[in-house]
Amino acid sequence: MSKIVVVYHSGYGHTQRIAETVAEAASAQLVAIDAEGHVSDADWAALDAADAIVFGSPTYMGTVSWQFKKFADATSKKWFTQAWKDKLAAGFTNSASMNGDKLSTLHYLFTLSQQHSMLWVGTGLMPSNSKAATRNDINYVASFSGLMTTSPSDASPAEMVAGDFATAKLFGERIKAVAARLAKA
Repeated sequence: MSKIVVVYHSGYGHTQRIAETVAEAASAQLVAIDAEGHVSDADWAALDAADAIVFGSPTYMGTVSWQFKKFADATSKKWFTQAWKDKLAAGFTNSASMNGDKLSTLHYLFTLSQQHSMLWVGTGLMPSNSKAATRNDINYVASFSGLMTTSPSDASPAEMVAGDFATAKLFGERIKAVAARLAKA
């Protein structure tokens, strides 16, 4: 069985709920980046031992939170030795607007993974883009490069829509399946 770690920052709880859903579906360990942008030594060890790392951050002002960026900058020690080379990578983000420049955040996460010579996994999901589609449909936000979810700025984490959680579950299952397939190779 592959070891998968979901490392994320959540400012208001929305991204945390998505991280928990992805982690549950992927049978992954959760690593939360704290309010100061840190993870523990045990968390670093878990990331180093992982076969796959899923990065998660809210989208603030068109990119990752400063806490996630601080974590990413601290990975330069791993980059220097290529410690994460050939691990699977994936990413997700949440913002208040339907677009909210979430793709910029996913591109940031993708670039981070590529600097580490990791192998990126997208959603593998078709979009719900018909006239009959609703916010509760799978991949309503229509993202292919990573998971995107949306929570209105005045919505609590408890008010997030079921379609985003269903999409997060499928994303986590895909990461787990790809990791298992690679482990057999």
